Amino acid sequence: MKTWKTWGVAGISGLLIVLSWLSTLLWTNAISPLLADAFMIAAAVVAGWPIAKSAYQALRIRMISIDLLVVVAAVGALFINNFWESAAVTFLFALGKALEQATMNRTRKSLSDLVDSAPETATKLNADDSTTTVELWELNPGDIVLVRNGEQIPVDGKVIIGAGGVDEATITGESMPAEKTPGSEVFAGTWLRSGVLRVEATGIGSDSTLAKIIHRVEDAQDDKARTQTFLEKFSAWYTPGVMISAAVVGLITMNVELALTLLVIGCPGALVISIPVSIVAGIGRAARDGVLIKGGEYLETAAKVDVVVVDKTGTLTTGQPQLTDVESLDATFSTDKILELAARAETASEHPLAEAIIRGAGERGLSTELVFDARNVTGRGIIADVDGQEIAVGSAALLNHTPDSAKILALNEQGKTAMFVGVDGRAVGIVAVADAIRSDSLSAIKALHRAGIEVIMATGDADRVAQNVGMELGVDDVRAELLPEDKLEIVRELQAAGKTVAMVGDGVNDTPALAAADIGVAMGAAGSPAAIETADIALMADRLPRLAHAVTLAKRTVNTMRINIAIALVTVVVLLAGVLFGGVTMSVGMLVHEASVLLVIGIAMLLLRPTLKEEPAVMSKKSVDRVNA
Repeated sequence: MKTWKTWGVAGISGLLIVLSWLSTLLWTNAISPLLADAFMIAAAVVAGWPIAKSAYQALRIRMISIDLLVVVAAVGALFINNFWESAAVTFLFALGKALEQATMNRTRKSLSDLVDSAPETATKLNADDSTTTVELWELNPGDIVLVRNGEQIPVDGKVIIGAGGVDEATITGESMPAEKTPGSEVFAGTWLRSGVLRVEATGIGSDSTLAKIIHRVEDAQDDKARTQTFLEKFSAWYTPGVMISAAVVGLITMNVELALTLLVIGCPGALVISIPVSIVAGIGRAARDGVLIKGGEYLETAAKVDVVVVDKTGTLTTGQPQLTDVESLDATFSTDKILELAARAETASEHPLAEAIIRGAGERGLSTELVFDARNVTGRGIIADVDGQEIAVGSAALLNHTPDSAKILALNEQGKTAMFVGVDGRAVGIVAVADAIRSDSLSAIKALHRAGIEVIMATGDADRVAQNVGMELGVDDVRAELLPEDKLEIVRELQAAGKTVAMVGDGVNDTPALAAADIGVAMGAAGSPAAIETADIALMADRLPRLAHAVTLAKRTVNTMRINIAIALVTVVVLLAGVLFGGVTMSVGMLVHEASVLLVIGIAMLLLRPTLKEEPAVMSKKSVDRVNA
């Protein structure tokens, strides 16, 4: 039933009950008792009819539902002329259904917010630079759309002209706008908060990242946890058991009202709703925080994770070499001058590390003017003419005199690639580059440790490089120089030791280990539709600390499920005791039953509270020391 229908049924039934009471208070003639009974019967029929339909539909698929218990109890109460009990039971059940539906809709708000954020039109830029407002289905990949300040970005695409700040909270959960420049990716459903952008469409409508997220969250919220599946099987036997037990008690005691009361209080409503409402709330909260969890089963597994295996390159590190050190070996050359000479020479190089040196010089405001007279020496470095001086960047073999290599070796031991900078055959300085550690990796490792999770770094990189990164970040174990099958073996080894393993990787060479892990985690999934569809947990933003948040939220959700199950079982036991020792009627039993349902839902809704508190990015002490140097 629609929400307005459920509230309408409960409202009309409640009004008829009030009219029944009023008829006995306002009139004292012989007709008033009959009128009061008629109103009560009408209230029971109005509230009970939808319940009876639901019970019949369940019976058609050979399922004995909770609704059937209520219908039998209500009809039985009518037959023994207990009209108030019949009306009260059906009214309270209908009211409970309406409140339950309303609160479930509240828990699904994260999904409805995503659906509401989906754009419907776009401003298409024509060949003559004129604009046309079109429906999304009228766009094709490759079309150019214009997005002005304050407008919603209608498509996935790449910025071709313009710059601005984009609010990507609906996709990544990030609160601060992301700066976009030509070449940057943008996503449908996000908002341009400053600037003007021209965007080339790559994903439209159902092909957009937003649509894939909505689809994933819908599937995840409907996915059943193992505990939920068990409880559904349990209730399939429990509900018929309640009916048989009530019938046996009625036959033994010859007390029909007692048997009907047992039917009502035996309803496992709170037990059945305790799991799905918790899963919906937990997955919904995670989605709003930029974490997609594949479903209830994976939510339960994530709560058990006690070890995380994490790749190094592109996960703990940026995956992009950066300048780390500049040292002077000659007092007549400052570190800035050494870096500038090295950068100028490297403008003629095609080596991957050259870009790190050039970028480092540019960040310090030094000249990176191109040189044209240069020669690359394979395996050794580059020699270039810079303003009439012969500048060499590379190994000692490029120099006329063999310099002291102690500092080079010390830097190499730290996992860096160090190179001499020579002027006219004489070493004057050293520059070093390395794959820089992400600024949030240290806080991520600390957050995982606080959650009681062991962190193992598994990488194909050289052992000395891996050990240095592991020491800086404080990971528990470092495994280096690994092949993809070695990472798979590590996961299996941990699982054999009884560990629940989460694997974080780039999804390429880590694919076997990701598939074998209990939980496969993709990071920065907003730009990867495949990761959104396949990862057990997808961190939409490129932020590793979100993994600790996801695990903590999963643990809170599972704890909520356990609390709710306990409340449901205790309620049934207390009500049974109340019936056996007297004092609990059908209406009281239904009232307590519905109160327990609402309590269970209310506790689950606490999961919707925002709890994501990310620490500011923190560099390790070694990294700080390098920057200060």
